[in-house]
Amino acid sequence: MPPHSSSSVQQARETLAARLRDLRLDAGITGRELAARCGWHESKSSRIENARTPPSDADIGTWCLACGAADQAADLIAANRQSSDAYVQWRRLQRTGLRRLQESGATLYERTGRFRVYCSDVVPGFLQTPGYATALLSSIASLRGTPDDVSDAVAARMRRNRVVREGDHRFSIVLEESVLRYRIGDAETMAAQLGHLLSAMALPSVALGVIPFTAERAVWPMPTFTVFDDDRVHADSLDAAHTLTQPSQVGLYLRAFDRISQTAVHGGAARGLVTSALAALDGP
Repeated sequence: MPPHSSSSVQQARETLAARLRDLRLDAGITGRELAARCGWHESKSSRIENARTPPSDADIGTWCLACGAADQAADLIAANRQSSDAYVQWRRLQRTGLRRLQESGATLYERTGRFRVYCSDVVPGFLQTPGYATALLSSIASLRGTPDDVSDAVAARMRRNRVVREGDHRFSIVLEESVLRYRIGDAETMAAQLGHLLSAMALPSVALGVIPFTAERAVWPMPTFTVFDDDRVHADSLDAAHTLTQPSQVGLYLRAFDRISQTAVHGGAARGLVTSALAALDGP
């Protein structure tokens, strides 16, 4: 695991520990009194507060109850799981390459009913062609220095993408117009990808909008993210897709998506932007 990712995981654990310590201090109780209320040894409270021992979900629930802050338990439990998930994700990515990462998300995709997807940089994986996915995943593997299993990863992504046409899933997707213009792969690859977008827009499961360059912004352009139903967010960064499950975090992304969607055009106007980008591929 690269130093950056491991330090980020540790930082997340330290942040959680600080939040638990603040709950105790706000309740005006000592570590010894907290331990007595929780029914465990005082040293356990100290290890948790100093991020030496990660707490279990039950530990967090008991801690919050002891501090009179049971309403904060859900957010803190989600934060605890996020730090563990981030560690596992990085370990998997670095050791086994991109194929396993694609396959690991298949179960989540199958059980999700409503997808809300915002993309500011590339076409979302759900709607990628094999050629576009190959160009994109090749550049990711090269940058990250992961094992070169791009062909297998692309095949896994295409299998996963069957959720767009199969099952009872709904996709609300918003793209920045720049996504249509960025060239991932050569002109032929982009032409096939833009043509595929036009076809996908006719699917009953897909509602696709595009934010024009000229639109007056309700929300500034931000990094790509996906909301799975109403309880999980994958937010992209250079090093990973971070999993966010705290209710307050998910709620923030849902509000952002609603505002972003208000800026997008749909139907014929959106198809016109895709067609314009397709025609521009013949230009200089």
